[in-house]
Amino acid sequence: MQEAIEFTSDLHNGMIPIPERYKDWFKKPVKVILLTMDSLHQKLDSTELTPQLTEEMRVAAAAKWYELGKISQEKAAEIAGLNREEFLLTLSRLQVSPFQYTVQEIEEELRDVH
Repeated sequence: MQEAIEFTSDLHNGMIPIPERYKDWFKKPVKVILLTMDSLHQKLDSTELTPQLTEEMRVAAAAKWYELGKISQEKAAEIAGLNREEFLLTLSRLQVSPFQYTVQEIEEELRDVH
């Protein structure tokens, strides 16, 4: 089962402090996706930034999970809050292949057809 949490943090001596409320996560293996906020975004009021950042993170996570083969294209689009066409366009924008097959797998399937 995959779970996700979101929090904002500053690096301290190269370390990302995890809020105490997530202490039950400390013993789990985790995957970290870092998103930086440029100085313009830092100047914005946090209530303006949060919905946009949350949406970007959801889309980025869905695209990455799809790229890793963890979820289907349909499920990734659902998580991203997009229809399949919008998700495919987003994959293109993020330079993520919409195909989950390697060249070798495609060649093997083509050999099986003959």
